[in-house]
Amino acid sequence: MIHSKIVFLHGLQENLVKLVFSAFAENQNLTAISTKASESEQIKALHDADFIMIYRANPSPEILKSAAKARLVQLLSAGYDGLNLQLLEELGIPCANNGGANSCAVADQTVLSILALYRRFIPVDHDVRTGAWNAGIDGLNTFELAGKRVGIIGFGSIGQQVARRVQAFDAHVFYFNRTPLSHALETQLDVRYLELDALFKTCDVISLHVPLTQQTHHLVNATRLNLMKSTAILINTSRGAVIDEAALIQALMNKQIAGAGLDVFEKEPVDASNPLLSMQHVVASPHSAGTTSDTWIRRGSFARQNFERVAEGHAPLCVIHAS
Repeated sequence: MIHSKIVFLHGLQENLVKLVFSAFAENQNLTAISTKASESEQIKALHDADFIMIYRANPSPEILKSAAKARLVQLLSAGYDGLNLQLLEELGIPCANNGGANSCAVADQTVLSILALYRRFIPVDHDVRTGAWNAGIDGLNTFELAGKRVGIIGFGSIGQQVARRVQAFDAHVFYFNRTPLSHALETQLDVRYLELDALFKTCDVISLHVPLTQQTHHLVNATRLNLMKSTAILINTSRGAVIDEAALIQALMNKQIAGAGLDVFEKEPVDASNPLLSMQHVVASPHSAGTTSDTWIRRGSFARQNFERVAEGHAPLCVIHAS
């Protein structure tokens, strides 16, 4: 694969590009092209690429069509809603996501969001800094994960990492997935499958780990929010539009649910006037759950291994398809 041309189309800083490239051989034919480059420059870079990596980029149809030689488009992200998968399939170019390279990072932040809400960490931190010692704690408004029912929607690599982490806090894990696990694997992982409505009705924490597709758009809507316990919290580290944000705002304002941890929003960057940002029972972050210094070499390593598979005549791993 040494002589294969690999092009990285990205929206990253140069130091992060170097980290990704460090997973490849020094004599590998690697080219980086920023999304800040003109469309014609991107087309020129990709037209003779054997393999393409993409991160924080939404290439136009013209750019994708120019990549006539490409044997695989490899995303360095788990999500793929910004990419024209239908066109890639028409062009006969397979596309793969990152194989769980950022699953630990996202799972860590999921648990962080749960604990921050349960322990009122952000408002309590503010109270301490402003001299209101213990003002926000009444003895009844903070909680433990132990014994709670955590419902995980989407039980792939990230969902399973979340399960392992909350089980370490003695929580009970329930899950919904498009394809349920075998009974043997459920037993091994100590998890139980529930249909969506039952999961929303019975779980104390609901955590979303699904891609954004036509089927998952507004999966969490007013009807499902109405099913939740008034003491339940909702965590979203997947994609903003998996939740009907207007319905969530109403549910939180009306105290239908107890809180939300949001790494993603329907519109990004989120508008500073969004009502969610003024709520003490919401913790928010800038779509950064999967971004840690530890992930970049893992992302690059998975891409390299997938390119090597294809170069050796094998099918790539973690291929995704247009829904």
